[in-house]
Amino acid sequence: MPDINKIAHHHSIIILERYLKLIETHLSTLDFGNEPVELYEPIRYILSLGGKRLRPALTLMTCAIFDEKVEKAIFPALGIEVFHNFTLLHDDIMDNAPIRRGKQTVHEKWNANIAILSGDVMLVRAYDLFLKSDHPQLKHLLSRFSTCAPKYARVSNSI
Repeated sequence: MPDINKIAHHHSIIILERYLKLIETHLSTLDFGNEPVELYEPIRYILSLGGKRLRPALTLMTCAIFDEKVEKAIFPALGIEVFHNFTLLHDDIMDNAPIRRGKQTVHEKWNANIAILSGDVMLVRAYDLFLKSDHPQLKHLLSRFSTCAPKYARVSNSI
């Protein structure tokens, strides 16, 4: 008799890998802007450093519980990832961290002012990505996100 747990685990890994590939593909096509270069290059840089991408993957997995069309959740999932990376820019400044994911942090590679401004653009763009959803509860979800996000930032930044 086949081991159901092993089959389920293997199936979960395949699904997770599919979602991660979908996230990376869409993340690489996001257009944040080009000019001024000093503002937008740090955004491309931080997002190119990789990471686990668990937050957007969990977003897609949660969507899959309720709807088999997970592509409908790709933009909000990307918004969550962009928001997370925005917090990392600010966190690195607060911690005076020189390295993020084995590479120079944005404030070290450029400077703190650029990191702050690039992070601010990322915050705005995260909301732009959320707004690409046509979910009927979008207003409620954004309200919840706006309530939870500062709590997340305080905890992750140890304020």
